[in-house]
Amino acid sequence: MCGIVGVVGTRDVVPLLVDGLKRLEYRGYDSAGIATLVPGGDIERRRAEGKIARLEARLQDSPLSGMIGIAHTRWATHGAPNEENAHPHATERVALVHNGIIENYRELAEELIAKGQHFHSQTDTEVALRLIDQYLLDGKNPEQAVLAALGRLRGAFALGILFHGKDDLLIGARRGAPLAVGFGNGEMYLGSDALALAPLTDRIAYLEEGDIVILSRAGARFLDAGGKLVDRVVRPTAISGAMIGKGNYRHYMQKEIYEQPAVMGDTINTVVGPKDRMVHLPDLGIDLAEISRVTIVACGTSYYSGLVAKYWLERYARIGVEVDVASEFRYREAPVDPKGLAIFISQSGETADTLAAMRYVKANGGRTLVIVNVPESSMAREADGILLTKAGPEIGVASTKAFTCQLVTLAAFSLAMAQARGVMPASETARLMAALTEVPAHAAEVLNHDDDLQLLAEKIMDARDVLYIGRGPCFPLALEGALKLKEISYIHAEGYAAGELKHGPIALIDEGVPVIVIAPSDGLFEKTISNMQEVMARGGKVIFMSDKAGLSHVDERTFATVVLPQVEPFIAPILYAIPVQLLAYHVAVLKGTDVDQPRNLAKSVTVE
Repeated sequence: MCGIVGVVGTRDVVPLLVDGLKRLEYRGYDSAGIATLVPGGDIERRRAEGKIARLEARLQDSPLSGMIGIAHTRWATHGAPNEENAHPHATERVALVHNGIIENYRELAEELIAKGQHFHSQTDTEVALRLIDQYLLDGKNPEQAVLAALGRLRGAFALGILFHGKDDLLIGARRGAPLAVGFGNGEMYLGSDALALAPLTDRIAYLEEGDIVILSRAGARFLDAGGKLVDRVVRPTAISGAMIGKGNYRHYMQKEIYEQPAVMGDTINTVVGPKDRMVHLPDLGIDLAEISRVTIVACGTSYYSGLVAKYWLERYARIGVEVDVASEFRYREAPVDPKGLAIFISQSGETADTLAAMRYVKANGGRTLVIVNVPESSMAREADGILLTKAGPEIGVASTKAFTCQLVTLAAFSLAMAQARGVMPASETARLMAALTEVPAHAAEVLNHDDDLQLLAEKIMDARDVLYIGRGPCFPLALEGALKLKEISYIHAEGYAAGELKHGPIALIDEGVPVIVIAPSDGLFEKTISNMQEVMARGGKVIFMSDKAGLSHVDERTFATVVLPQVEPFIAPILYAIPVQLLAYHVAVLKGTDVDQPRNLAKSVTVE
């Protein structure tokens, strides 16, 4: 969602703040702004609707300077995405940037208006600003004003706060939204995540839930939710500015699709024994043999990886699995089985609904395992066990490499669960694990067909509606393919279980509707072919994704084909993710959309 950068520096911080905002563009935003203390200690701001380039133009026309400042990219929640609602918000005494949502902003606003405060935006954020400002007017010092205000606010937020005349003071606060502190040489930094601070420092500390941090050029003081002075671990980070460049690729999404063979290989190497090539998970602190059932909770693309895992776990580990959308799970008061295992999947490890769902399970005595891409994230720190994917920074809003790394991790976990439960012969585990280790090589082979997918994209780019169908573990791939197409090309698309077509969706089929059939040669192949014939009989334009054996069943009515490697069905869903990603990417490029930052979307969803 929104992004925060703050600097207490020894030089002009405006270029550092602008650069930090650019590294946060991947999070999704619709306006941007900067506030600094100019010489003399006054607060000045520059804000702009739209992309950071417009803020840069504003700064070019009306320069801003200062050795302390805060900056923000806003993804609109309360109030339209315009300059009036853009952050930072400011009074004469204080400036503030905010990620998250203030839930009780209405009642606080009424109270503050009665005290003489005047509001100039439609945001919930301004309530936090005006509350701090009021406490300053009442005679509190900045630290006291922030502590008092935090005691009144309800919701999820990360704050960065600047004060008039205090050129060596920057305060940050975290409740439900991530915030990191960077340590420099005579400078201190505040950021939404380590990527924001990558070129500035390789030493990072993360605020814990409820923390406040008081930054000066001399260092950082951390206070916990009770206002007690605490220590927070300063960790080295391997993230660098070079890791988030596009290289020779046109878009981050394209680069990240092509990184998949390497990062899937890195992820597989974390769960495979170097000598016996069998599955060896890191110590999870959980006895898998004792697990009675599994619950998987996630959002968006991560949810679809959980749906694939349901097929794997139930078939190979012979254990019951429930998969739920985090935003639904957290509110339906689901019973928690202390003998069960709840798995939470998130690329960022900060997804608000998933994090809240995990905390619900922990509070009710359940065991938790997280699959995340960020080891320093809230979910990674709070779970009982953790499986780290090795996707590296993913900048494109539409998840690609994080998804396939989640899949290979879940595949290995399914085999480990089968092994622990004693329901699969060691020879079969070894065979399937060998197939999993071949995924990177097969993925590279799939990428060699990119030109064919680009030509196919030209044939469907003008469609108003596209359907994806699949069976078994390829049904979630149909859902994921539809999601990818609609989120970056803005074409309406839906995914269906192929057998469900005749129960309603087949009414949508005509000669103007491309139907993408995902059908590896597996035990469900003949059933899928029957469904494909039903589509073609009604004039549907079938695009058939299969291997050589499967493609032998096509006839002259097939609109187009996509050839994939002949592989063990266990790993097919991982590989079939790649062509649906590439197809969506090329359609979006042809339509001229903003591939990496599609409209209305954000990368790290840290609000409900």
